[in-house]
Amino acid sequence: MEQNCCDVIRPMSVVAQEAINYIAGRREHSITSLKTRWVKFNKQCMGGIEPNTVYTIAGISGSGKSSMANLIQTDLIDLNPNEDIIVLTFSLEMVGFRQVGRTLSNKLRRTTSTLYSSETDLDDETFRKVIDVSNKLKEYPIYFVDNPGTPMQVDAIIKWFYNEYVKGTDKHFIIIYDHALLTKQVGSVIETVSELERVFIQAKKLPMTSVIQLAQMNRNIEQPERINNPLSHYPMRSDLSSSDAIFQASDYVLVIHRPEILNIQEYGPNHLPVQNKVYVHMLKNRDAGKPCILEFENDLMYNNLIES
Repeated sequence: MEQNCCDVIRPMSVVAQEAINYIAGRREHSITSLKTRWVKFNKQCMGGIEPNTVYTIAGISGSGKSSMANLIQTDLIDLNPNEDIIVLTFSLEMVGFRQVGRTLSNKLRRTTSTLYSSETDLDDETFRKVIDVSNKLKEYPIYFVDNPGTPMQVDAIIKWFYNEYVKGTDKHFIIIYDHALLTKQVGSVIETVSELERVFIQAKKLPMTSVIQLAQMNRNIEQPERINNPLSHYPMRSDLSSSDAIFQASDYVLVIHRPEILNIQEYGPNHLPVQNKVYVHMLKNRDAGKPCILEFENDLMYNNLIES
């Protein structure tokens, strides 16, 4: 026990030097945030996806949270060519190849229904493009976990992956988890999510590691009294399922919202437009400041969001 305590207790002299090293690294650009395609998003998030940080992207079903995470996953590799990046994606809501289908939809500007020949057979030229882009995607350092596990199993997978592929390198390690409520239960839902959040808090402490988790909203925001009152349109902390555990564990909490699908005609007290609009509400920003709202054009038919 005495030896274990010695391992976890560190003096201010050590921690202060770590702060100096981190600030110097940011100043010299040896430590960087990873850029996404969204300039305003990057600005609100200290330049992009930060190391040693937990991000939560929440939303109701159909809001676009999985598409947003999918875009971030490939953007980090496409837009940061000088950085060594590796991604571990827990794709619990859909199998991995359908995640890749969304990426193909975005890159080829074809709907997934077109790619999957749901109405007419895919034409030869588009299929050749599918093969070409897919072969390029094969080079992306992205790994998928399709099967839900308990928080303990998730922890074991992250630790094994880190030791196998990341430890001893200068890689940015990105963990994407879609989504929290699909974790295999141990006890109650709240107990399971709380334990999962403890896993993510420990994971983000690994060198150059970021966690991006997706979370489901509860049905409160869909209630008539919320829809009919512009002062109650905007999502709140209490709208997150298992909100306390997720909110406390997160450094950033973003809620992606499409008021149009709730038949809202004008959004919020400022009467924001709703047609073909997607809003991202930053409810928590541990590093850089105040809550804000980011506006996007809805391009989700191609699994895309266009910053307004």
